[in-house]
Amino acid sequence: MAADSMEIDDSLYSRQRYVLGDSAMHQMARSSVFLSGMGGLGIEIAKNIVLAGVKIITLHDTKQCETWDLGSNFFIRKEDVLSQRRRVEAVCPRVSELNPYVHVDISSSSLDDNTDLSFLRKYQCVILTEARLNLQKRVNRFCHSQQPPIRFIGCDAYGICARVFCDFGDEFEVSDPTGEEPKEIFIQTISQGNPGVVTCMDNQPHGLQTGQSVVLREVNGMTELNGTVQQVAVVSPHSFSIGDTFQLQPYVHGGFFALVKTPKTFRFETIETQLHDPVVLTPDLSKPEAPLQIHAAMLALETFQERHARFPNIGCLQDAEVLLKLTEAVNATLKNKAAVNPELVRCLSKTARGFLPPLAAAVGGLASQEALKALTGKFAPLQQWFYLDAIEVVAPLQSVAPEEFSPVGDRYDGLRACIGESMCRELHKLRVFMVGCGAIGCEMLKNFALLGVGLAKNSGEVCVTDPDLIEKSNLNRQFLFRPHHIQKPKSTTAAEATWDINPDLQVDAHLNKVCPGTESVYSDDFFSHLDLVVTALDNVEARRYVDSRCVSNQKPLLDSGTMGTKGHTEIIVPNLTESYNSHRDPPEEEIPFCTLKSFPSVIEHTIQWARDKFENMFSHKPSMYNAFWQTHTSPDVVLQRIQAGESLEGSLEVIKLLSRRPGQWGQCIILARLKFEKYFKRKALQLLHSFPLDTRLKDGSLFWQSPKRPPAPFGFDLKDSLHFSFIVSTARLFATIYSIPYTEQDLSEEVVSRILSEIKIPDYRPSEKCIETDETAKKPDLVKSPLSGDDEREAITQLEQAIAAGSVTPERLQLNPLQFEKDDDSNGHVDFVVSASALRARMYSIEPADRLKTKRIAGKIIPAIATATAAVAGLVALEMIKVVGAYEFDSFKNCFFNLAIPVAVFTEPAPLKKTLIRDNIYFSIWDCWTIFGHEDFTLSDFMNAVREKYGIEPIMVVHGVKMLYVPVMPGHSKRLKLTMQKLIKPSVDRRYVDLTVSFAPEADGDDDLAGPPIRYYFSQHGETP
Repeated sequence: MAADSMEIDDSLYSRQRYVLGDSAMHQMARSSVFLSGMGGLGIEIAKNIVLAGVKIITLHDTKQCETWDLGSNFFIRKEDVLSQRRRVEAVCPRVSELNPYVHVDISSSSLDDNTDLSFLRKYQCVILTEARLNLQKRVNRFCHSQQPPIRFIGCDAYGICARVFCDFGDEFEVSDPTGEEPKEIFIQTISQGNPGVVTCMDNQPHGLQTGQSVVLREVNGMTELNGTVQQVAVVSPHSFSIGDTFQLQPYVHGGFFALVKTPKTFRFETIETQLHDPVVLTPDLSKPEAPLQIHAAMLALETFQERHARFPNIGCLQDAEVLLKLTEAVNATLKNKAAVNPELVRCLSKTARGFLPPLAAAVGGLASQEALKALTGKFAPLQQWFYLDAIEVVAPLQSVAPEEFSPVGDRYDGLRACIGESMCRELHKLRVFMVGCGAIGCEMLKNFALLGVGLAKNSGEVCVTDPDLIEKSNLNRQFLFRPHHIQKPKSTTAAEATWDINPDLQVDAHLNKVCPGTESVYSDDFFSHLDLVVTALDNVEARRYVDSRCVSNQKPLLDSGTMGTKGHTEIIVPNLTESYNSHRDPPEEEIPFCTLKSFPSVIEHTIQWARDKFENMFSHKPSMYNAFWQTHTSPDVVLQRIQAGESLEGSLEVIKLLSRRPGQWGQCIILARLKFEKYFKRKALQLLHSFPLDTRLKDGSLFWQSPKRPPAPFGFDLKDSLHFSFIVSTARLFATIYSIPYTEQDLSEEVVSRILSEIKIPDYRPSEKCIETDETAKKPDLVKSPLSGDDEREAITQLEQAIAAGSVTPERLQLNPLQFEKDDDSNGHVDFVVSASALRARMYSIEPADRLKTKRIAGKIIPAIATATAAVAGLVALEMIKVVGAYEFDSFKNCFFNLAIPVAVFTEPAPLKKTLIRDNIYFSIWDCWTIFGHEDFTLSDFMNAVREKYGIEPIMVVHGVKMLYVPVMPGHSKRLKLTMQKLIKPSVDRRYVDLTVSFAPEADGDDDLAGPPIRYYFSQHGETP
């Protein structure tokens, strides 16, 4: 973002703009940040803040690079250690590369109890990491006393414990506490009374809280309410009361309301005041005392340092007991406290010199988001402490010999101090398959590199696959990529960047999708060599498929995802937890066909309509056209077949396209003008002809009442910029699919105006066609609809004329279908959707959306920001260590967080469900029974083998959607003598198939019993037949 001109570079920041909004982006581009401490936590925060796009960041650090840093700081290299560079000098150019719009300064001056702090006045936010508590108190005191206050954040990570503290001053105003977009909700009725009660249409939940305010619009009857802001008191999930409506005209129909966002002021205390009476966030409700327990333990750790001028020694039991006594003493002085947790204190003492990179990533993500809040006033800030521990990672390791945790002088000493040498080795030899290499994928590869996951010398490997190429918009959060990587493959580029962090990693980068079509690559044999799978995907269907492959091959799966500031992690472990497919989110509500076609009521409807028009005109029809002429290569033969009365699928549409095919730019303008007439005038006139404004339903109520809006047709006006934009963008798209050249001059108002002046628009005549009003009706398939006699005759005539005119050349039988590309503003795709949607919104009196919102909805863009991505990947990597250690079920944690509010909720994964078949025979999703056959093995042999091996009577066998054996089906009893080979017809390389088998119920009349899949191998040894 150019801070001087304040123009936002949408090609870089588009995904983040949808999270923060332009006002916050501008605020950041004017802001300066001071960040002290370039260890593992500091570099995480630096990365995230620079990617976000502040104006200036000063990186401060006084230490030299050590081998230890290679395992915690992803921007320090081996050569930096060998040349004894200062950490801040080593990381500065690499941090600067992340964002060309951010100026990165460095400072290596001492920052201690004697430093003059006046230099901090030029910063809006100060962040301290690796700073002693006394220094944090002093800097915080200074920042709090300034006018306006400098926002202060203190962050620390010691071994298994980390904390964030925020102080944004006595009065910190937040413009938008949640960041959620207010929904427009339609009104069913408003009562006359004091207070009046508003009821939502169709029992839709309003999601309001008492004390919030709403604005009402388009109310018929109680028109005095329109445009007014009303404070609400919640009556039920579907209704709320407002002010006195007793004296108003009776409510008739219509109207909607939307939440009015009101600024909120937050008050902060200094760290000194907060130490004894801390206000903490509680992320894990299964251990609600943990934040206060860590608070006391980390304060005691500070006291230990003061007394002994060192941290507790790694794994030292004596130091652990000393720290425990100090914690009890500190805890006694606190006002807000919990009982001391001895296990937590001992684990903290033993690991305090160590460092867990994933913990720093998780906490660094949250701390970075707090810094952005401090600069922008966007989202509710942390009040005032956040604590996170990884005790579940280290608690099972307490019986391991102390020498396992001792340093050996390599890059993993910080990690080794926490998890021991044996666990480090397990990580080194891990074989991981990661699907996806976008934002989460980049962060995961960084975590793998710091943890030493998949080292070549230990026969480990990280296999990563992603078919996508790097786009500029990726650079805002996919931090392994740089501008010179644009249009290069994500997976191979990320692999090279990962080797820069840790050259010992074995990374195998692929460019494939993981889907049924690539099962020959990602086969059972491929999965058999893996230890675990990580998904870094952005769609549910791909996750479901990968999950099914993991269940089939008994492999753990670590899943995560983000949307804006929200993130989730899900841990799936064979025979311990349910799988991803065990739960299904409710499907996205589809907009009814009739609503899109004729009765839009909100802006989302007009945007989806415009997107559908793009798909139909510029993608679907050209593709259908090409497919038709590839199948029917001779137009003369097509003509003969139609004349003979044969029905060729799609022929009517295709011949229409051929006969109306433009040959020059002017004809593209004419086509666009005719589309304008059809969409924004004739459609409205036809609707009002079919349903005049006074039309009533059978019950006497008006047809045109909320949420239905009557359209208002309008004529074409070249002077209206929206009209002009529609014509030009539509003509450009027609020119592209028909391979018609045009110049910049052709797009000018002068040329377009001249062409339009020569067009004669035919008079409109209403038709008596039926307009669909049933919301359950599906879109008809016009291609497969039977042709009428008139249609057929017209098609024959059009094709005859085209052939006679010699216009049926191979070139004219080929079109260029378009794929909607939302991130290229030069191609006219978004221009078309924006103008078409806005014109339709105007026709239906719907509040239009700006270009940014239209692009997000039409392009189905998922808002994204680096802070949430870093946090989610850190949490997944912590769980990965537990999976590698084969920990017990209660060690694992799923997480949902929303950094905007902020809230984080840790829960146990869904425990494995076991289903009783009968007589103590149970099965779960992870079970798969096996039967080994041979070439002559019949279906009857299979049934007998199941009965003998598992003691239960199979009565139905299904393969995919094919019923192999259903007793009640005619002829199925004869199948019992057929071989399995003949029934299933496996491909040459197929070793087995998974069959669904139902079993006989215990009593007649009961339902058949379900069981696990039965894997039938075609040979005795499971080899390829």
